[in-house]
Amino acid sequence: MQFPVLQSAEEIAALVEKIGFLPFFRGEIAGFSVEECTPPRLWFSAEEDGPWEWKGPVIRLAHCAYGKFYRGKAMFVSREWFPDFANFRRDGYDYDARMDEGIARRRDTYLMEELMREPSLLGKDLKARVCFTEERKKGYEGSLTRLQMMCYITTAGFEYARDKHGKEYGWGLARYAMPEAFFGEDFCRAAYKRPPQESYARMAAHLKEVLPHASDRQISRILLL
Repeated sequence: MQFPVLQSAEEIAALVEKIGFLPFFRGEIAGFSVEECTPPRLWFSAEEDGPWEWKGPVIRLAHCAYGKFYRGKAMFVSREWFPDFANFRRDGYDYDARMDEGIARRRDTYLMEELMREPSLLGKDLKARVCFTEERKKGYEGSLTRLQMMCYITTAGFEYARDKHGKEYGWGLARYAMPEAFFGEDFCRAAYKRPPQESYARMAAHLKEVLPHASDRQISRILLL
């Protein structure tokens, strides 16, 4: 399909809902990203909001997942397709099931235990809770990325500092949550009745329709860990 020029959060949200998967940055498939569909003038404009500022509104408008889902880089995943995506990426395991079976990584569990206690946490607060010793600091960023890739953590939104006039400024701080807290447990587990490979087949067939010029390998790299 021919992707449109995106000039607002509303347009990005509509595209996410239509195609299901949309990387933030350019990747292997030409034209398949917010970066390539958005006019360059909007990326670092002092006069207009652009993709950096739109991420939070897109999450709210589409009520979609956003995180480092695509080869460790950011991608939006629609509400429609996230249950299958999580089913495949998790291989059918909730995180507590991974802990029960002894296959969860200890460093990953430090993060998950905090998000199991709270509906959501700002990234700086999550890091402060986990990294209170030098040993705990090791591998923190890797764990955070890995848990997003495995669909155990999503970005619930972004929050900004405000000046004395109440105007937002600076880089937005990510607020993280377990998808079960963000979407609801029943929603996240909606695809668990399917074998993970069936979820993969459904997503791959859908992406082949959306990206007819992409190779099977390129599509698999969107979906595989």
